[in-house]
Amino acid sequence: MYAIINSGGKQYKVAQGDVVEVEKLDGKKGDKIELATTFVAGEGKIDTAQKKVKAEILAQVRDKKIIVYKYKAKKNIRKKQGHRQPHTKIKILSI
Repeated sequence: MYAIINSGGKQYKVAQGDVVEVEKLDGKKGDKIELATTFVAGEGKIDTAQKKVKAEILAQVRDKKIIVYKYKAKKNIRKKQGHRQPHTKIKILSI
């Protein structure tokens, strides 16, 4: 059995016991959360009713740093920025 969950404007295919990295969610390590589903499938049938998937937050992590460099030719304009996108690691407890 698997489900498609919505989190951070994106959709993720998950099954019970999966560890997934989603866009940052509010909460601390060990908190239990519920996520909305698009649909649930398994055992030869598909259910499109709104259901909840229960998950546990494992960690709040950040991606590897990327460098954003802006440059305009002949204008002596140069701008260098770094960015680290925050993510949340969650473990799916039940569907």
